[in-house]
Amino acid sequence: MKHIKQAPLLFIITGALLLVSCHQRKVRSDTVTSGIAQVAVDESFAPIIEAEINVFESLNSEAAIIPVYTSEQNAYDLLMEDSIRLVIGTRLLTDRERGIIEKRRQRIRTQKIAIDGIALITHKGNKDTLLTTNDIRNIMSGETRSWKQINPGSPLDSLAVIFDTPNSSMVRYIQDTLCDKRAFGKNVKALSTDSSSPDITRVGSHDKVIEYVASHPNALGFVGVNWIANPVDTTHLSFINKVNIVSVSSTTKATPDNSYKPLPYQLALEVAHRESPREFPTGGYPLIRDIYIIITDASGGLPSGFFNFIAGDRGQRIILKSGLLPANRPLRLVHITED
Repeated sequence: MKHIKQAPLLFIITGALLLVSCHQRKVRSDTVTSGIAQVAVDESFAPIIEAEINVFESLNSEAAIIPVYTSEQNAYDLLMEDSIRLVIGTRLLTDRERGIIEKRRQRIRTQKIAIDGIALITHKGNKDTLLTTNDIRNIMSGETRSWKQINPGSPLDSLAVIFDTPNSSMVRYIQDTLCDKRAFGKNVKALSTDSSSPDITRVGSHDKVIEYVASHPNALGFVGVNWIANPVDTTHLSFINKVNIVSVSSTTKATPDNSYKPLPYQLALEVAHRESPREFPTGGYPLIRDIYIIITDASGGLPSGFFNFIAGDRGQRIILKSGLLPANRPLRLVHITED
């Protein structure tokens, strides 16, 4: 009888311990400067984010940021699944995606952190380094399949277009911006569909594009500008020497005077032109896109600390050093006129 009377008390104690245990499991131990956090990153921006992580971790020795470099679509899918609560990509959340997150009663914070330039690269032996946006549109649709269609004097014939992965943000940008969402031609190829290509979640698919173009004279590659920035040039006015960087014009005929490379100041000129066309009538490099950092994690954790770092002055300086245009550290554009 004594044991039977004690049973209800035992159940109460056990239940209380379980509740305490569950509560303890929900208590987070990370702070804005310590702990471990996974972040999903559009693989186009791997070099920049690697640099950001290295500096952030050197300043915060108890912090570990684990990046998952993947396609843009997969990165946003991870955010929807709540597997990861910080993503870096080139688009804002859709209404459907916002609805999914808000149903979980999570707060969404979004910050534009940079303006990226999409670089076109060719083999060092290819002398055709000027293209218009209309040329690019015709190449992507398959209407232009030969370098001779661009320049009848070219010694090259067939034209092969090389991307990183089929679901990359690069593909989406070109398809949406230049091709009115129409299908690409058969001359367009993504290296990740090849058996010899690396897994999409590994860093290096843009390196593979650069390597492919460097060894194939007829290739035209698309990469993020941070993959071709010259790491030893503190003026940010040059690129790697392994491939040619194509100058792009938004006019009907490309000339050296109206075609531009994706240098930071040319990205800034294009942004200024779009915002104030009267003051900046000519613009700069036309193939630009915004980069966003999106977080659904509660304030006070390590993801928030990394979010604030990238959007802050130190993180913006790293972006500029990587060859991109920082969104939150304005550059001064000065008109120079001759008397």
